[in-house]
Amino acid sequence: MDYKITDIEKSFEGKILQNLGNNDYVIKVNDNEHQLKIISMNSSGIEFILDQKYHNAKYLEQSTNEMNIVVDNVPIIINRHSHFDEVVYKHSGGAGAGNAQLSLKSQIPGKVVSIAVSEGDSVKKGDVICTLESMKMQVSVKAHKDGVVKSLKIKETATVAKGDPIADIE
Repeated sequence: MDYKITDIEKSFEGKILQNLGNNDYVIKVNDNEHQLKIISMNSSGIEFILDQKYHNAKYLEQSTNEMNIVVDNVPIIINRHSHFDEVVYKHSGGAGAGNAQLSLKSQIPGKVVSIAVSEGDSVKKGDVICTLESMKMQVSVKAHKDGVVKSLKIKETATVAKGDPIADIE
């Protein structure tokens, strides 16, 4: 799974390569292997030794997309789905859809938090059309092609289902 730490440009991929038993693991972060020993773990945090160095992480808050933790007294926000906006954009007709598709459609159910354009506005492929909130996450819905917003099919505070039209772009 990809992870991204706020304020750091790159995302990273972490996975367990081998369970050695006795709470010892070989993990891989990007292309580097590390030795991990979990000392204790509960609902409020985890104590562990990573490559022979002791660390203490406390969980502060967790949502579907983000986790707020404190590692060795340093607060960190981890985004667990760093490419979520790109996935929504791709499945709303954004990647490789060509110019044939008139309607920009929602790929997730959610509540319309804000609308960034008006009817008659010129937009470029990738411009934010609106922001939806779903499962406590805010996701930008982006234009799937260059064009002019012919009509908006949504209003602020309204809810949309997956597949509902957001806007017609010609």
